[in-house]
Amino acid sequence: MVDVFNGITLIENNRGRDELDTQQQLENKVRNKLVLLYFGSRECPKCQKFSPALQDFSNRLMDEYYVDRAAQLVLVYVSQDQTEEKEQQYLKTLHRKWLFLPFRDKYKRELQKKYNIKDIPSIVVLKPNGDLITRNGVAEITMMGVDCFKNWWEASDVIDRNFLLAEDFEDWTWKSLTDPLRQLKYKIKKMGEGEQKAHETE
Repeated sequence: MVDVFNGITLIENNRGRDELDTQQQLENKVRNKLVLLYFGSRECPKCQKFSPALQDFSNRLMDEYYVDRAAQLVLVYVSQDQTEEKEQQYLKTLHRKWLFLPFRDKYKRELQKKYNIKDIPSIVVLKPNGDLITRNGVAEITMMGVDCFKNWWEASDVIDRNFLLAEDFEDWTWKSLTDPLRQLKYKIKKMGEGEQKAHETE
């Protein structure tokens, strides 16, 4: 996963604005975690509308008030703001555990092209090895809230399976009525050769 950010500096959204600019720092931050790339802007009306759902989602996964242990998730804001001032204003609305790229970093444009970002807000979710899980993160967070993280996690290669919200410990079930649909959507089960050919021709 660190290859996605190879040679890139990420900044922590904390008071000190700590920079992660070495291979080891980045590796320690992203190892064995899902990565969520959020393409947004403070001045975008759709982003403003989505913001409360995103704040609740990240708080419920990362804030010690809600969980005993933060989820294995790295949140990266890929700013589409027109000015650094606007970017900093928007970052104030995001949880302190978010990361972001330096304002003038050209890598933001590369990420846009790589994941075919045409509109904002957009959220791309990646496996620890950098493989794509979904480009539809905004819609899934809007519809499902924190529950969509469980779907992403089940489709990922994250080794440590200790993610649970504090209130979920008693009632957690591994399967649900939507499990077959989720397996198809995120390709959890390997398709047979015939199924694969049929899928490719669709």
